Amino acid sequence: MSVPLTTHLVSLSTPRPYAAATEHPFLTAAGTGTLPLPLLSLYLSQDRLYAAHGYPPFIGQLLTRIPYSSTHAVDSPEEKLHSDVVKVLAFALQNVHREVGMFAEVERKYGLNFAQWRERKATRDYTAEMARVGALGTLEDGLIFLWAMERVYLDAWKYAKSLLGNVPNHEGDPTLLAIRQLVENWTCPEFEQFVDDIADLVNRLQILPGTAPFIRAEEIWARVVELEEMFWPVGGEELSKLAA
Repeated sequence: MSVPLTTHLVSLSTPRPYAAATEHPFLTAAGTGTLPLPLLSLYLSQDRLYAAHGYPPFIGQLLTRIPYSSTHAVDSPEEKLHSDVVKVLAFALQNVHREVGMFAEVERKYGLNFAQWRERKATRDYTAEMARVGALGTLEDGLIFLWAMERVYLDAWKYAKSLLGNVPNHEGDPTLLAIRQLVENWTCPEFEQFVDDIADLVNRLQILPGTAPFIRAEEIWARVVELEEMFWPVGGEELSKLAA
């Protein structure tokens, strides 16, 4: 197709607007220094569940979907694509393992006590959809899902970062200190390159407009936008999600 698939997907008008996921009130509060510390703690406790319990099995499922064949020459386009997929997925696993460690560090450093929170329905829905795509989808479906998740996350934290420049630097504010650390993690050049590398893989899949894989790609994109919007907690949830 003349337009890269990822460019096409980002241009779509989805049932839930893209800005609903990338400019959510949670992110606005994070970027303007008005996010309550308990709400940040609730969010990070859920992101840790996503990263530690949902993400690694999903990446593992994608690795098992790579269609290796002894008929592919060592220098064939297929072998090159498969090697690049492994490289990107290996980085994904290493990076998420590092991030789980980062969550533990942030929890300890700012006294966030993740154990006080129950799992949110939005977290269960997201990890269940990852498991479904990993178990039942094609490699193409999985790579599109992976790219969509990471692209939305990158744009969301870029939005928060764009607001932080107007916030005074309060050295003793644990919420702002934690947010600045998170913003740096999810907007750094390495993370942006990771998102670009997944996009490159997706655009090399040669998924043609009008085909079943193309239609599924559009559905996956819309679903991820919806899931990402719901993943951000709203003000007041921190009062109702305390573990018994």
